[in-house]
Amino acid sequence: MGNISLEILQKNGSLTLKFGGEVTVYTINKYQNSLEIINTSNIKTVELNLEKVTFLDSAGALFLDIFEQDMKQRNLDFVLTCENDKILKTLQLVKNHKRDLVYEIDEKTSVLEKMGKVFYDYFTGFLSFLSFLGEMFITKLRYLKSAKTIRYKEIAYEINDSAIKALGIIIITSFLIGLVVAYQSAYQLKLYGANIFLVDMLGLSIFRELAPLITAIVVAGRSGSSYTAQIGAMKITEELDAMRTMGFDPYRFLVLPRIIALMISMPILIFVADMMGILGGMIVANVDLGISTSLFLDRFNEVISIKHFFVGLVKGPFFAFLIASIGIYRGLMVQNDTQSIGYNTTKSVVEAIFAVIVCDAIFSIMFTNLGI
Repeated sequence: MGNISLEILQKNGSLTLKFGGEVTVYTINKYQNSLEIINTSNIKTVELNLEKVTFLDSAGALFLDIFEQDMKQRNLDFVLTCENDKILKTLQLVKNHKRDLVYEIDEKTSVLEKMGKVFYDYFTGFLSFLSFLGEMFITKLRYLKSAKTIRYKEIAYEINDSAIKALGIIIITSFLIGLVVAYQSAYQLKLYGANIFLVDMLGLSIFRELAPLITAIVVAGRSGSSYTAQIGAMKITEELDAMRTMGFDPYRFLVLPRIIALMISMPILIFVADMMGILGGMIVANVDLGISTSLFLDRFNEVISIKHFFVGLVKGPFFAFLIASIGIYRGLMVQNDTQSIGYNTTKSVVEAIFAVIVCDAIFSIMFTNLGI
């Protein structure tokens, strides 16, 4: 960076500013500090002398242009003195191509106005999601119209990706959940000598609620986010536009195979979660409460009806549909930047988990009223 200088001359209502050295993005801050202390109350003419300026970049030119506009707004005569063609061309280039500066006023909004904006955003997003579901259902009817149109290979691939590869985390998570629930319950049951009732509690809670819910949450974090990232990346790279251009329907080739595969996979994953959860509880019952494996299984067969097992399995396809639909919808909402992928991936996981919990609550109320 070269030497910089600013000579300020004030005489008979005239202000002369003689800049020297470089006027660049690295030096305008120092010039700004010097210009701020100038009193223009008795000034009628301002002369900007750039004869000693050795280098001017676009930031410096924009700085000088803003200063010129400020002087003119104060109704002062402005004179520019410069014989260097490069500097004059840089100033003219910035004037021709600069963007108008917009100063946003930070207006205070009321609580009701903020709530209204939030509600409107959620409402328009909900309408957009309904539009996505409508188009998906129409495509699905055409898709399932004939067995020849079903893409079995893609569905099998998605089953492997969303179910078989997820078995490990489902097994570990469900086993630990059964272990922890049984261990915490055993401490309370021992106080009342009701050790055997651990079997009743484990069977009902794991079959009806814990296994389906934990499995859905794990799948939402794993497969739901994966769907969003995959579809979002394809949208950024314009693969979806290319598919439409070539006559391929993205709903048929990308959306439906993923949704069908996850709806098939979820009951299988819930079944595995049921078994591992009960296994974890059985180990705690044996070690902590002294309930043998045979006694545990006899009590389990006596008090736990098969309907509780099917109640959990029935929830699977509904949870899978919500997770896959929300994940794919969020992928289609990705804009042309990588930050949007992260934002929509996070939104897909949060919204899928929330939707699963709401759906589970609806099922619980419905089954309770039906006496199931």
